[in-house]
Amino acid sequence: MTSDAGTAGLDVGPHDDEPHTGGFNNRLNWLRASVLGANDGIVSTAGLVMGVAGATSDSQAIAVAGLAGLAAGALSMGAGEYVSVSTQRASENALLAKERRELREEPDEELAELAGLYVEKGLSEDLALQVARQLHEHDALAAHAETELGIDPDDLTNPWHAAWASMLAFTVGALLPLLTITLTPPDVRIWVTVVAVVVALAATGWASAWFGRAPTRPAVVRNVAGGVFAMAVTYAVGALLGTRIG
Repeated sequence: MTSDAGTAGLDVGPHDDEPHTGGFNNRLNWLRASVLGANDGIVSTAGLVMGVAGATSDSQAIAVAGLAGLAAGALSMGAGEYVSVSTQRASENALLAKERRELREEPDEELAELAGLYVEKGLSEDLALQVARQLHEHDALAAHAETELGIDPDDLTNPWHAAWASMLAFTVGALLPLLTITLTPPDVRIWVTVVAVVVALAATGWASAWFGRAPTRPAVVRNVAGGVFAMAVTYAVGALLGTRIG
């Protein structure tokens, strides 16, 4: 039996600003991935419609190109995310199956292995063995999966959820430059689109840095600079090709 004397008066629970649960970290990763997906939609679609706008003033041609780019990009993002997460999930399930087999066939060796991992983390051998035994009694598979493999058996990523989330995020991001350039009067649509995209990229750059707990200003500058550069290059290419074709 352990004593509470060593923790008397201490707040031993997770702090509000430092959550340690696997579910929270997974949700945080999802939010960050959604922001990055929206950012991809903004940049790729803005570059596409700006390129077409550089070649022609035909609003219908710009809208058709933008819609085609949105559909192709969203489907590509969804398919890529599904394949990637499916592969990751298959690997995690294989590792979990291996752990289940080892726990069933070699329980003592697995207990010693878990205790050894806690010794490497800084616990004494006696305390590490005590912790390992208690965790084995509670949920041996979860203990090994989280400590040895970094996997939460109850929180594996769903490939379908990942695919739909990626598609939706890309679509939301892509709609901004597409609607802006098609609904704005022709004489100002280029500059209005540039301003709208810059504001959106500043927001996604800030959000991605915040979710990753990184400095926000450099992320915003990089994001905006990359988007502006992409729009400038594609517009120049479109203008050059449009002039030659015309």
